[in-house]
Amino acid sequence: MKPSGYQPSADTVEEKAPHRIQVVFHRPEQRVKQPETLADRVRTTAPGNVAAAFDELERLIGLQEAKKLMYEIHALLRINREREKHHLKLEKQVFHMVFKGNPGTGKTTVARLFGKMFREMGILSKGHLIEVERADLVGEFIGHTAQKTRDLVKKALGGILFIDEAYSLARGGEKDFGKEAIDCLTKALEDHGNDFICILAGYTEEMDAFLELNPGMPSRFPIHLKFADYSVDDLIRIADSLLVGKEYRLSANAKEKLRLHLTRMRQDIFETNFSNARYVRNALEQAIRKQAVRLLAVHELTRDDIMTLMPEDFVWSTS
Repeated sequence: MKPSGYQPSADTVEEKAPHRIQVVFHRPEQRVKQPETLADRVRTTAPGNVAAAFDELERLIGLQEAKKLMYEIHALLRINREREKHHLKLEKQVFHMVFKGNPGTGKTTVARLFGKMFREMGILSKGHLIEVERADLVGEFIGHTAQKTRDLVKKALGGILFIDEAYSLARGGEKDFGKEAIDCLTKALEDHGNDFICILAGYTEEMDAFLELNPGMPSRFPIHLKFADYSVDDLIRIADSLLVGKEYRLSANAKEKLRLHLTRMRQDIFETNFSNARYVRNALEQAIRKQAVRLLAVHELTRDDIMTLMPEDFVWSTS
């Protein structure tokens, strides 16, 4: 009888199990996760201040063309730095732009953020936005327009001159001073180079017609951005975002009522005054006022009461 503490030798085991399979596990090497999207690649190649500005741009809902443009400009500047190391010629571009789209599609918001981003990238020294329209540029007598335009360009140096409804400068005919503003602006673009960036903005068809009337303008504004109308889903996301900032929220039924109304507005071919995000903002402000009136009848208000917008707070003449 064998002792109880007996253990078979390795040779004995090998004899009894000649077909044993030995499995060896190897721990896989950890790989560095590569950036998956263009936005991720920008963040990994941009300095901290520039990356923070891109994060702010990314938080904007929609606006894919504007985001893509800024990614391209960032990439160009990075390659220019690399070309400079190898004593190669640098690619210099003009960044004057045309923004085309309906009201409330984010044109002014993007222009303001572009100024900040161009400052962080070193393209502009200040990055501020000077927003003007026809009345700010066109004077009332000969010589007045040129002086007003020059003064505004001077204020915009180091930043962005944003001209809303720029096509209105060409609506007054041959004797109108709007043409003088265009001529003065064209000269300023030549004189100051990239000391400031000029952005012309307005409805798509009107901007196209305006540029056709001025043969020298398209070449001076090489970047054209189309601002598409927001989808209903994007408008609801914008509503939620606006309300978070105001410390309000939509009840489930209020959100559904707003969604149905926006869908009808977007599908109505006779609706010509729909202003996208601006329409949503105005609707929310009206609903907040109506909620305040509704809550006058409630004596014991809870936090939930005063934060939540209900379906009855949204009233439209078309509902």
